[in-house]
Formats: sequence, C-alpha cells, structure tokens
Amino acid sequence: MNREKIVVLDFGSQYAHLIAKRFRMLGYYSEIALPSAPVSTFENTKGIVLSGGPSSVYEKDAPEFNNEILSLDIPILGLCYGHYIVNMGYNGKVEKAKTGEFGIAHLNLNKDVHSPLFEGISSPLQVWMSHQDGVTVPGDGFETAGSTADCRYAALQNISKKRFSLQFHCEVKDTPDGNKIFDNFAQFCKMEKNWDQSTVLNVILDDIRESAGDKNVLLFLSGGVDSTVTFALLNKAIGQNRVLGLHIDNGFMRKNESARVAEQYRAFGFTNFIVEDAGSSFLKAIAGLTDPQKKRMAVGENFITIRNEVIAKQHLEEDKWMLAQGTLYPDIIESGGTQNSKTIKTHHNRVAGIQALIAKGLIIEPLRNLYKDEVRSIGRQLGLDSELVMRHPFPGPGLSINVLCSDGKMSSSDEADYAKALSEIEAMKIPAFEGQNLPKAQYVLPVRSVGVQGDFRTYRFPSVLSFAPLEKGLYTHPEDWNLIEEASSYITNNAQYINRTLLRLYQKNGIELKLQEGYCDKRRLDQLREADNIALTVLHETGWYNKIFQHLTIDLPYAGSADHVSFVLRPVVSEDVMTARFAHLPSEVLDPIVHQIAALPFVDAIYYDATNKPPATFGWE
Repeated sequence: MNREKIVVLDFGSQYAHLIAKRFRMLGYYSEIALPSAPVSTFENTKGIVLSGGPSSVYEKDAPEFNNEILSLDIPILGLCYGHYIVNMGYNGKVEKAKTGEFGIAHLNLNKDVHSPLFEGISSPLQVWMSHQDGVTVPGDGFETAGSTADCRYAALQNISKKRFSLQFHCEVKDTPDGNKIFDNFAQFCKMEKNWDQSTVLNVILDDIRESAGDKNVLLFLSGGVDSTVTFALLNKAIGQNRVLGLHIDNGFMRKNESARVAEQYRAFGFTNFIVEDAGSSFLKAIAGLTDPQKKRMAVGENFITIRNEVIAKQHLEEDKWMLAQGTLYPDIIESGGTQNSKTIKTHHNRVAGIQALIAKGLIIEPLRNLYKDEVRSIGRQLGLDSELVMRHPFPGPGLSINVLCSDGKMSSSDEADYAKALSEIEAMKIPAFEGQNLPKAQYVLPVRSVGVQGDFRTYRFPSVLSFAPLEKGLYTHPEDWNLIEEASSYITNNAQYINRTLLRLYQKNGIELKLQEGYCDKRRLDQLREADNIALTVLHETGWYNKIFQHLTIDLPYAGSADHVSFVLRPVVSEDVMTARFAHLPSEVLDPIVHQIAALPFVDAIYYDATNKPPATFGWE
C-alpha cells in the first residue's frame, strides 16, 4: 500500500498491534514489521515505534534487531523493551530493576526539560507499567523527560537525533494521555492524517473477495460479536448464496443461548445458517481432562471434526469450500502467533487442524488485524443492531473454559508452590489497609489460573481477602473499590506464587471447603448455567451489561462435597482485551447477584475476582 505510514516494530509484545491500532484510530496509517527488517522496509515511513516484548535485552534468545534502523533519519519512539533498545543503541545500559512495576504508576515530568511528546499534558500523569528491567545508564545525549517513584529514567529523549523512549505503555487505555503522546509523536514526524473507519471496511471487503476467489465460505458462528460481524462481512463481500453459517451447539452454551442466537439472526435477515447439535460429541472429547491447554485443544480439534461431518451431511464439495473464523489479533498474540511473542493460552482457533488449513490457504480471518472495539465499529457500519454488536464476547469453547477441573489431588510440586503462596499472603502487610478495616483473613485457594505478567504466561494461585467473620456468611459490599484495587495490585506485584486477588463474598456456614474431584460434565455445566444466568440477568436489569466489557462466572472444584461448587464472579472493563480493570459493581448490582446465587442449593462459596489484566487474564483457563 503506497501511502505514508508509521511503522511499528514487533518485539513480541502483547501490545505491539495495539500501538498500530492507536495510530490508525488517530487517523494515521500504520503497519507492523519485524525488528530485523531491512532498511528498505521503511520507504514512505514518517516515524518508527519499537514495541515492548517478553524477552530481556540481555538474554541469548532476544529478538534480532537490525541496528541500521537507528541510523535512519526518521523519528523513533521506543516503548518498554523498545525503550531499552533505543538507549542501548547509543551506549546506554539496561539491568534488572530494583523494583518491578506492574499496573498503574504516576509519571512526574521534568520541568527543566521541554519534550515534544508531552506537549499539552499536565504533570503528574497516570501511566501503565509492566516491566522487571530498567535503563540504569541513559544513551549518549539523552536527557530525562520524566520519572516515576520506582523508575528514574521512565521517559528519555535525544531531540537532535529525533529519538524518544518511554518505560511505560502509552498504547493502553490505563495511560489516559497515551493517545495525546502518540498524536504528539506523529506531529513531530510531520505525518498527515490518512486513515479512517470507512477505509478499513473497504480494505477488509476487498481482502475477503481476493482471499475467497471463486470458493464458497463456511463460518463457525458462536453468536458472539466477532463471528457475527465476520458473517455480515462475508455476506456483503461475496453474497449470501456463497456463505454458510454453522452454529454448533457444543453443549457449552449459556442458558437458552443457541435458541436466542438463531432468533436474532433470523430477525436481522440472515437465512444462510444452520444449527448443529453436537453437545454429546464435545462432552465426550473433553471427558476426564483436567489440563486447561488440553481441554482447549480438544475443543478446537472437535470443531474441525464437526465441520467435516457437516460438509459430508450437507453434500458440500470440500475442495470448493473455505473455512472462515472470527479471530481477532489478541487471539493470535496470546497464542504466540507472532514471531517474537510468547504463548499465554492455546486458542481454539489455532489448534493443529486449523493450522493445517491455514497452511493450505483455506482459512479466511477478516478481523485478524482488529481489536474488539474496532469490530463493533465495523458492525455498526454494516447496520447490525446494538443487541448483536454489544453482546459480551463468548468464545468458541464457551463455558467449558469456565469450568476448572481437578482429579481432587494436588501434585507434590503444586503442594510445594501452594505452601509458598500461602506463606507469602499470610506474612504480607498490605499498605492500602493501614489504618483501615483490615481483612479478617488472608489465604490462598488450592487451584491455579492463567495470568500474564511482562508478556509471559503465568500459572499461579489466587489469594483471598475475607472481611467478614465466617459465621456471618455474606460479606458486605466494599466501601472503597479503589482501596481494594490498590491492595490487589500490591499483592500480585509482591508475590511470586500469586497472580490474582479475590474477595470472599459468601461461604455456607458449617462447611469445610476443600479441593474436590470434578470435571467438565453436563451436571457442572448446568450448575454454571444457572449461576451465570442470574448474574447476566441482574446486569441487564440494572443497565450494567453495557457498562462492562464482559462478565464471566467461573466454576471451581472447591467445595464441601463433590456435587457442590464454588463460583467466582469476574466482571471486567476493557477497550481492547489486552488490558482490563475489574469492574467496580455498586451494591445495588452486586448484592442481588450474590444473594440469588447463594440461594442455589449446590453453592458453597462465592468470590469476586478483583484483579486487573495484567497480571490476570480475563478467564481462568
């Protein structure tokens, strides 16, 4: 594409593509390139941004970087890992920081240094950190434009060489002035605005037509916004007569979900879709599995099995059909889908069967370069109503990845790590609670969940804060969610074996909770459906459904008996999936949810996940 651009060098950060997205949203066309790219890549380039990344710059397997890029007479902005690369390129020094920073920090601007990046921005400003390393000696000719309490060189610049570097991530929503910083950089680059949403839509439609050629397209329809928008795009690009939507009821849907999905599609005018009941097949595929990654892979591979069965049943000529998916860029990133990124989870859209089809050129993914808010914007342009566009994300594996599984025993390594996690939380004095209403208990649950810190996957235990005596059961609503958030960040930043912080909302009197044997079967799925439906119904009734990005109800095999469960409420607020804050639900919303779920006869405890992303992912698997 022959147009002026900002080029983002991807060092494997989960946020690399988000940087490019931010520039596009601001009206500046941007592209992703490898840090090893030759200088010829940068024709028509007005500015270069170096992303963060999961590696340390001093590791042997650190991503390859073409140092000739630093010799170009093009403005360069380094972020996090890119901050290190820029300074090291000018004889600076990077070492492990005395204090790592994860989450919100505050940048104090140097009043004696004028920085084009911070033009029109007041000090101090909130920023989002995610790092263990730090610049200890700035590059030659670099001056300090800003610092945080734990990072002396958080913002550096060398104006004469047109070089800037920031320790923090200004591409995420939790750096509120991030867009202004990017816009200031683009203006410093003398970049003209040349991108808008209508351009994006036309590019996607042209790409579909080119990719499909003369083939027809089969699409898995979960009913979520991603697959729905993909369906609408395919229909618009090549026509309903060449597109077949396949909604598979895999047994992992929410209560009455499949019926509602079909009704909404028909109401919009979609007639080219079918519904396949394959619940027994999927339950059989994951029977007895406890490893989250193996569960995801089994679900993903079974989708391919059902796809092949449907093609045969519908008498479709296989060589004339491609498969489409509503895959977004975060799905690819978290699956380790870019050259330098690390795997956070195995996404069902990237299992071996799908990869084989990708290799044959038989997969179309129109949304692969987009984020959730961009997808919703495209959906509105296509005329989809708000009920379809604003529906909470619902992944292909559905509720199966919200049911944590266990054989009822902990391995010796798990027991050792659990003991360490318990020691960490019991000994921890949390500054946020000094002079406040202290927790009556600080402990750890004997289950692990996935998280992400510094672009790496973690698999650790959740800590629990309990503010009410056990005999009282229900816990009163937090008076100050900000205090809880501060405490949660402190715990996960200072613990090696903990990646989440929970609040205990309810525990049945006289019950001793312990790890139980439990798998993803119909009984547990039905229990989860009831609890999840209660939460979503209250969120709809109170108007909070559209105020949050997604709500998940997590089923834990941790109860007084094997036929009972505990639930975790996980409402999150996010713009781009890559970062998120836990929702601060008011008492008039949270209390009825807790009381109604607690009234279910099989519920022994209820928790609230008060953890941001990072360090925790949205879901637990």
